[in-house]
Amino acid sequence: MDNLIGSGVVFNVEAFFSELAQLESQGVPRVHERIHVSSRCHLNFALHAAVDGLSEQELGINQIGTTKRGIGPAYSTKSSRDGLRVIDLYHESFEQKLRLLAEGYRKRYGELLKYSVEDEIQRFKVYKEQLRPYIVDAVDYMKIVRKNQRSVLVEGSQALMLDLDFGSYPYVTSSHCSLGGCMQGLALSPFNIKDVIGVVKAYTTRVGGGPFPSEQDGDVGRMLQDIGGEIGVSTGRRRRCGWLDLVVLKYSAAVNHYTSINLTKLDVLDTFRMIRVAVAYVTPGGEKLTGFPADLSLLENCSVEYIDFSGWQSSTKGARTWSDLPPQAQKYIEFIESSIAVKIIYIGTGPDREDIIFRG
Repeated sequence: MDNLIGSGVVFNVEAFFSELAQLESQGVPRVHERIHVSSRCHLNFALHAAVDGLSEQELGINQIGTTKRGIGPAYSTKSSRDGLRVIDLYHESFEQKLRLLAEGYRKRYGELLKYSVEDEIQRFKVYKEQLRPYIVDAVDYMKIVRKNQRSVLVEGSQALMLDLDFGSYPYVTSSHCSLGGCMQGLALSPFNIKDVIGVVKAYTTRVGGGPFPSEQDGDVGRMLQDIGGEIGVSTGRRRRCGWLDLVVLKYSAAVNHYTSINLTKLDVLDTFRMIRVAVAYVTPGGEKLTGFPADLSLLENCSVEYIDFSGWQSSTKGARTWSDLPPQAQKYIEFIESSIAVKIIYIGTGPDREDIIFRG
């Protein structure tokens, strides 16, 4: 299996080589031969990370909750056409452009910006040669993939509610983590997409700031965190947790056009006496919102309408067939399925690769 880092990614060279070394140390075969990087990726510099932290400080209590790894600033320079791409590493103007970029940020932040552009330039003189064997023209690469009729599995980070256009703006990431983003970033042919599988937990989680109507701050939230191991991979922060929100799930399905659902982490709910599902937001005037609003201020004074289910209070961990599930768990799944009008084909019942129920 080959791997391609697509053109829509902001690419951190240091993290790339660090992760390759980690994979190699774990015995993953042919690590270096099987990974390719689009020449059109924009570079994510240490400069961007330094600026990211300062930008969050400026927002005060309205912080977005970024990872402070420079993702937002990297996409900002991309959109303002000041960014530098992987291919630009091999142009004489690279150093000058990076200095200009740093100078612009220095004018804004002054001495608050703790960053040395000359140190970064020296690092990239080394990276430039190390990176060369991995770089490909991603458009040509994908043409060959299509010609050879190879299967393509697309992996993205985050989910629709963090999408720049369709998410809970401004509490979003800086890219398009949706079906459309996959096609844009990889030059996928829409005519070759046969199935769109939506992956959703049996409850709801979120990292960082932003609206979360079904969030549970008390014992329920802590239990979901602890049992589900809800710790952010990039940040190490505990994820915010709450009941499954069908308003959000229906909205996500409307944008991404799922043909089926993979419902994960069902076993996390095994010990709950009662399980709730959010089905609507109710305004102070009694109006029910069954769609996710663009105006987030509408949610500030809304209450959540729930439907309650009796918990099954028995282990589903490692279940492999539909008949292995308790009737209450089956009822819960069937309700979700009927509410969103999308078939739940896969049900995750544990952390192991084989802990999954397939309902073909």
